[in-house]
Amino acid sequence: MAGERLDKVLAKHGFGSRKDAQRLVRREGVLLNGQLCRSPDQHIDLDTDMLEVAGQVLQLRRHLHLMMNKCGGVVCSAKDGLHRTVFDLLEEELRHQFLGGSLHLVGRLDIDTEGLLIFTTDGTMTHRLTSPKTHVTKKYLVGLRDRVDQNQQSQLVGEFRQGITIAPEGDDGEHLCQPAELEWISDRECHLTITEGRYHQVKRMMAAVGNEVVSLKRIAMGGLSLDASLGSGQYRELTAEELALLTNPAR
Repeated sequence: MAGERLDKVLAKHGFGSRKDAQRLVRREGVLLNGQLCRSPDQHIDLDTDMLEVAGQVLQLRRHLHLMMNKCGGVVCSAKDGLHRTVFDLLEEELRHQFLGGSLHLVGRLDIDTEGLLIFTTDGTMTHRLTSPKTHVTKKYLVGLRDRVDQNQQSQLVGEFRQGITIAPEGDDGEHLCQPAELEWISDRECHLTITEGRYHQVKRMMAAVGNEVVSLKRIAMGGLSLDASLGSGQYRELTAEELALLTNPAR
């Protein structure tokens, strides 16, 4: 996209305030496509122009997209007085304002839930992925308190495909959930794929059939799967291919 002021671009890429960026340009100069530029109000094209500051070529970006393997014990919030947050796990340089906006979460996970968490600066993508109208799938690895024999497993697969009614909890009332896919791994472990994101939904669905969730990990969203090489609490940027899976999510 074209038309961003040079001082704004520098400020959003970690060079202080707009005034700091203006002083930087006027005092030291910045190379724009190999040519000295001392005009902070120069407009640049993020897709085609090249900026160089103090001998370093900047990787110009409008948006940032991260995948995290969330660990237990941290909350999905920017601030919390009692617990560490997922933002505390990020490097400081990732917490400033980007050209596309502030880094924020695409949906949330409970404090004890682990697995795939997406950060982005793209509000349009966030709305598309979290809107109830889009029915983007979320796949979880679920550990259960009670063993489920093979006959019960087959019965529950059918019940979940029909839709489970969950009891009220917190501010969320009783609700008939959309059909969900249940795949059994063992008598106490399964994969559950849902298309909604209601409060404690997976736990409430399992409670509705007389069981209790003892461990929960999100392993996929749409067509994007959690990178198995990411350790607990680790994160990395999404690749272009992975971003495409979110931009055109599987349902």
